[in-house]
Amino acid sequence: MIYNYQYRLRPNTEQKLVLNNWFRICRYWYNHQLGERFDWWERNRSYTDRCPLICHLPELKDKPEFYGQKKQLPVIKKDLLVIGWSGELLDFSSVPSQTLQEVCDRVKKAFARYISGDKNKKRSGRPRFKNTARFKSMVFEGAKLHSCSVGGKWLYIVLPKIGVVNIRHHRPIPNGAKLKSVQVIKKADGWYINLRLLDNSIPDYEPDIIPTWDNTLGMDAVLHKSDYLATSEGVKLPSLKSLRISKSKLAKVSRRKNALKKGSKARRKLAKKEAKLHSSIARARKDHAYNTANALLATGKKVFFHEKLNLKGLMKRNQPKSDGNGHYVPNGQSAKSGLALSWTDAAFAQFFNILKYKAEKAGALVQEVNPAYTSQLLSYKDEFVFTDSSIREYWDEEFKLLIDRDINAGINIKRVGLGLFPTIKRRKGNRVTINSVTNSTLKEVLTILRGFQKPAFCR
Repeated sequence: MIYNYQYRLRPNTEQKLVLNNWFRICRYWYNHQLGERFDWWERNRSYTDRCPLICHLPELKDKPEFYGQKKQLPVIKKDLLVIGWSGELLDFSSVPSQTLQEVCDRVKKAFARYISGDKNKKRSGRPRFKNTARFKSMVFEGAKLHSCSVGGKWLYIVLPKIGVVNIRHHRPIPNGAKLKSVQVIKKADGWYINLRLLDNSIPDYEPDIIPTWDNTLGMDAVLHKSDYLATSEGVKLPSLKSLRISKSKLAKVSRRKNALKKGSKARRKLAKKEAKLHSSIARARKDHAYNTANALLATGKKVFFHEKLNLKGLMKRNQPKSDGNGHYVPNGQSAKSGLALSWTDAAFAQFFNILKYKAEKAGALVQEVNPAYTSQLLSYKDEFVFTDSSIREYWDEEFKLLIDRDINAGINIKRVGLGLFPTIKRRKGNRVTINSVTNSTLKEVLTILRGFQKPAFCR
């Protein structure tokens, strides 16, 4: 299995100067290749809906492609390259050849996603030209790890054409893992390095688990008050809300920065401070996702079901509403803006990806299911109770149970994953339950709900 370990890189002053110069060269090489591709498209395209009065066919040039652009490197390396608008001299021969070739591969992938789409046939937007803030990483082949320092505080790595660089050794590298390549990243708060490791002791994941009631866990994305997830075992996991916590501090720094002149030293200083705040928020959110995933895997379950969320639709702005007289009426966007911020802060897409990665290493399986009607139907009888999002609890007089909406939804998601959720159809506007197998799980569901009962004074 191949995975990445990230560490803090501690280059000295001379090494920082070299790395910054290499970033400048790689960024120029990326933009140059992208410009060549766009220029070819502009010069050789023809419109299908109109024809110019004077037809002129320019001389066709070879289409820029991966191997053709990579063949330019030996020619560029023969002499210093002069940047036309600034007169800056760039020495391409100082950068490792495999690092420059990786930039060619990066351009090829970015343009392929723009033209033909990714493996799921989803096209991305037009690739952007990179500035200093957008080009932050370089890949190196042939790096070698050395032994740790006394006490294990530092790890030493040899980068091509740079030499030995110190790495803050905060966690050990697994025994038997082999270093394939490294990625140096420049962030707002310093330098980092990703070690790409090949570990043959962890086999490639092959799902052969048969889901049962005992080895599965259903999860419902709550996003209500301080709750993050509700599981089918009657447990609620807390949220972090790192963006909400730092929102006022971030807004204060952003206002001060936007009031200053662009390009000024004071503005750059505040921009760096703003970037550090964003980095701190993202790092806290990612740490919370890993901790939550570890807590779920500690339950010993082998299959995890979560709802398939339409996050783009949840964060999309509402369509404006007109009263017909040229004026607009309220469309609910003000309330949805706060909800969209909460969905962004929760970062469920990132969490589910991390959970899937951790589960594969642990030999478990993560699946997404259709959440239709799972938050409305009672999990132990075919009754629609939670028809409004404001209904958070329901007292069942027959079973003497206080049903929590989110725990009930987590159980229903588990039933959907196991194929035990009833089929629901609409007839004349009413919901009708078909092919119900609710009674087959009645005992197990009631056991979970009774274990979640609150004290009498909380009802």
